[in-house]
Amino acid sequence: MSEQAQKTGNTNNVSMDQLRELVAAGSIDTVIVAITDHLGRLQGKRCGARSFLEDVYPHGAEGCNYLLAVDVEMNTIDGYESSSWANGYGDLIMRPDPATLRLVPWLPGTAMIQCDVLSTDETPLAPSPRQILRRQIDRLEALGYRAYIGTELEFLLFDDSFSAAWDREYTGMREASRYNVDYSLLATSRLEPVLRAIRTGMEGAGMVVESSKGECNFGQQEVTFRFDEVLRTCDNHAFYKNGAKEIADLQGKSVTFMAKFNEREEIPATSTSACGTSTANRSLPGTGTTASAG
Repeated sequence: MSEQAQKTGNTNNVSMDQLRELVAAGSIDTVIVAITDHLGRLQGKRCGARSFLEDVYPHGAEGCNYLLAVDVEMNTIDGYESSSWANGYGDLIMRPDPATLRLVPWLPGTAMIQCDVLSTDETPLAPSPRQILRRQIDRLEALGYRAYIGTELEFLLFDDSFSAAWDREYTGMREASRYNVDYSLLATSRLEPVLRAIRTGMEGAGMVVESSKGECNFGQQEVTFRFDEVLRTCDNHAFYKNGAKEIADLQGKSVTFMAKFNEREEIPATSTSACGTSTANRSLPGTGTTASAG
């Protein structure tokens, strides 16, 4: 492993050969095949592990292309070229990327792989966020640069389960902290069962957790991860948001990454920090930032 890979943690959580061994041993029976939709959510299907190895990994999995043309409640929306009532709803291909294969520690017997999204003619499906990012990476690398990025993801934690919140139409939600707990160790110790499960779950899935801490708004928490190459960071970003919700749900809690949940001024935020390396010291295009050789 290179020095840079060791520093960023940019290594597979599990290889395809290791997955085959785990499946043969009966340790893994399910592989989640996931794409990131246009709203930043993970969507996909659960595959039997044997079917994944024999069929899905070599050829891809199919899905309806309306997945990139819906609103937050999965209602279809007019006006999309790739998918609409006027043009019909066809298939897309989820092409697994082995660099994203990882275990999902909080789901027994489960691994996940994230996918590129292709049209049925095997060309990249343009509206797919992962394909948009890949195009930007290609353009940057054509200029001699490689991008790295780090994200800081804040959320609101509630003592209500997702089911209870739904039944009450998301009213009267009980924030897990009731006052400003910015950097408070005492207050966050009360929340540690959930926060520790999130940290250890993400570590077990191959991510490097830097820290978690309380924030100023009621229920607001922050988890930060070590920076990495931009595609891997964004894959991790989507995986983490989905996983944090699953982990909270398993403990009868709920979380939201909404930009503004209520009328309070202090709100959860997603912060990013980007840098680039190049083969020579020169300014990154349009930024005035000098990239050091790497």
